[in-house]
Amino acid sequence: MVKNSFISIIPQEEKNKGSVEFQIWSFTKKIRRLTSHLELHKKDYLSQRGLRKILGKRQRLLTYLSNKNRVRYKELIGQLNIREPKTR
Repeated sequence: MVKNSFISIIPQEEKNKGSVEFQIWSFTKKIRRLTSHLELHKKDYLSQRGLRKILGKRQRLLTYLSNKNRVRYKELIGQLNIREPKTR
């Protein structure tokens, strides 16, 4: 199941729901769930709007984390697999 595979990523001491990593992890889980829902229901415009709002929130949190602590940012995006590696 998809639910349990991401829980192991967040260490036990970081599972407080206020941490940036937990919030990004939670938004990622919601984004993946909504994306799979929208593959079936292409004309569900309210869910599309919700997905865009969650994507924006996650983007702002990722920007904050990358400015505060680049190591934790790179570690998190590697674990959650949410960024494509840049190729030039």
